[in-house]
Amino acid sequence: MTRFDAAEPAERRKLYVDAITAHRERGSGFLTLEADEGTLETNGETATERESDSESDDGSTEPSVPWVQFGDGTINLDCTDDELDELKAVLEEFPAFKIDDLIRPEDAEGVNVRISAKADQNRISQFVDDMFLEVYDLPAAFRVWIVDI
Repeated sequence: MTRFDAAEPAERRKLYVDAITAHRERGSGFLTLEADEGTLETNGETATERESDSESDDGSTEPSVPWVQFGDGTINLDCTDDELDELKAVLEEFPAFKIDDLIRPEDAEGVNVRISAKADQNRISQFVDDMFLEVYDLPAAFRVWIVDI
């Protein structure tokens, strides 16, 4: 792969397809997509204003940037209870995708969601983009980064 970020909807979806293809060709455990922190600032809040599930060593809240992992036909993400409701609404538009597991750690707020995504990379890319837009309420021109393949 030669590019690792995109901001326009069509380019983001092409980037997701390319990342999934590279992930599968490399046989890596997973790939990670992350919204650009600057995107959150243009959406009326900064990353530090989003509550994080973890604290740094000094007890301060770490910035929480929306991320998604994909590997072995599974999409993995963290979200709040409100975001989980939005995720369920998005899933209604993608009947081939199902929630496999909800994990609610005792030491963190929110929920870790694992979704089976047994679909081609084009359909997965549509789902991921819709999920970023609807679940995390990102603007249409948000920038996404591939941070791990």
